[in-house]
Amino acid sequence: MAILNILEFPDSRLRTIAKPVTVVDDALRLLIDDMFETMYDAPGIGLAATQVNVHQRLVVIDVSEEKTEPLVLINPQFEVLTEELEEYQEGCLSVPGFYETVERPQRVKVNALDRNGEPFEMLCEGLLAVCIQHECDHLNGKLFVDYLSTLKRDRIKKKLEKQHRQQD
Repeated sequence: MAILNILEFPDSRLRTIAKPVTVVDDALRLLIDDMFETMYDAPGIGLAATQVNVHQRLVVIDVSEEKTEPLVLINPQFEVLTEELEEYQEGCLSVPGFYETVERPQRVKVNALDRNGEPFEMLCEGLLAVCIQHECDHLNGKLFVDYLSTLKRDRIKKKLEKQHRQQD
């Protein structure tokens, strides 16, 4: 297994719309394992393949405190089950060090394939529902900063660009 490089905002590759996974094989399962290792190392609770510059519809999530409930979503699609919105402090491994309040539906139904290519469906609420929506946004080239005001988004962008220049 390997720790993968996580793209950081405002990297334009984060805006790429991911393509559906067509084959679930050992190479994809290796990518899944590498993504979990990368996410746990970061540390985070979700990671979309887009964030590691792989533009396939693949997400890994683990919202458990003990990091013992890994969830793989291949070609995920979700349906909002409530109009009720919940505010959550969201962060993102591609926007390191920044946390902002975002409103999202608090209940969703997700359909996806598991790591073996088997279809499944689950009802999700709370943090898991938010995480699924956040990661699916990545697959569509969207970031949580897109939900913020232009002023906040630009301020975050400038700070991260400055950090990137200092690291180079």
